[in-house]
Amino acid sequence: MSEALENMPVPESVSKRKRRRKVLIFGVISLLNVGLLILLITQLLTPASQANADPLVGHTAPTFALTQLSTQANAGTLSLADFRGKPVVLNFWASWCDPCKEEAPLLENAWKQIQAQKKDTIFLGIDFQETRGDALHFLQAYDISYPLALDTHGTVSGKYYITGLPDTIFINRDGAVVGKVSQQITTQLLTHNLQLIE
Repeated sequence: MSEALENMPVPESVSKRKRRRKVLIFGVISLLNVGLLILLITQLLTPASQANADPLVGHTAPTFALTQLSTQANAGTLSLADFRGKPVVLNFWASWCDPCKEEAPLLENAWKQIQAQKKDTIFLGIDFQETRGDALHFLQAYDISYPLALDTHGTVSGKYYITGLPDTIFINRDGAVVGKVSQQITTQLLTHNLQLIE
């Protein structure tokens, strides 16, 4: 008798319910997998925010006073305090740094455009631990016209947590660091960060 029950055909409605349940479970699992895949892809494609990871962002920019880099022998001192109340783009570079060489024309052109538009944004270049001669050669090779200073001992670079070059800090009118780009600057990065400080 039990054999007869086992071989007995299952009513169609029970069979349909089981099939529907399997299809429903499969559909839910498939949707969850697709959702997780989309989340993973968006997280991988979204660049990490460097601003949040940097200890300077959101804080007052460290002050400094450095010898200005100039072709004249009696160059004065360049101090961040001289530009209080103005937006500042602070670019750390060195003459041996290839990405610094590549971004130099972009920075110089942006500086000239800002000057032509009579904006009060200041570009400052800080040469990282080099001799005056090497730095002057860079200044002349790239026809840099914005103010440059020598950080011969790396003191200012240390205050700004510079670990690689180039590195560009964006300081707003209130003296707060609002952005940092720890790579070669691009037109898009420069434009975005200039909007943050102007």
